[in-house]
Amino acid sequence: MHLFYTPDIAPSHPQYFLSEEESKHAIRVLRLEAGDEVQLIDGRGGFYNAVIHDAHPKRTILNITSVTPEFNKRNHYLHIAVAPTKNIERLEWFLEKATEIGIDEISLIITQRSERKEAKVDRLNKIITAAIKQSLKAYHPVLNDAVKFNQLLALPFDGQRFIAHCEPGDKLDLRKVINPQGRYLILIGPEGDFSPAEIELALESGFKPITLGEARLRTETAALEACFEVNFLNRL
Repeated sequence: MHLFYTPDIAPSHPQYFLSEEESKHAIRVLRLEAGDEVQLIDGRGGFYNAVIHDAHPKRTILNITSVTPEFNKRNHYLHIAVAPTKNIERLEWFLEKATEIGIDEISLIITQRSERKEAKVDRLNKIITAAIKQSLKAYHPVLNDAVKFNQLLALPFDGQRFIAHCEPGDKLDLRKVINPQGRYLILIGPEGDFSPAEIELALESGFKPITLGEARLRTETAALEACFEVNFLNRL
């Protein structure tokens, strides 16, 4: 299967022109020819079957043969807000794996103990795009620019809100409190964890403290564990 990401495609249009980059990849690298079948995803849930009409290396023309809307749409919405890791490759790993498992939105948050204050969203989005193509996802997760922790807390969110932290205290088991087929926002802190003041502020803002198990996890591992648990619990 040859899959292309085409976010600007119109579902009702019978033809589509691949970008110069994708055309070059299709014709020069994959050696595709007129009459070959390909698949497209638009990042909004649309999955398309198409046939190459004109195999041009700069402007390949495709004839759309069928469209499947809401392809493999999931029954819940997951938004994870995570502090960028000092080693950016660890954050990239999380984005790749979370996209493959299933996630809808990621926010990068800057906390008191964050060792990294910024991240190149364009590069990170390319990793997400590659992951949706690899895992055959028709929905492209939204990646938000980095914001300060208190700014994230102030944003409206219609759903359950949780914070995972390592400080002592009573914490909820996600398996027992999650509402199936719901909307969830989960906060994951930096390598040094959220500060006590940040935890208190989150609790005051309506976030519930949760545990992700007995082990002390790395930032990216905790974020992926949260992603896995939410997806698993919504399949039961």
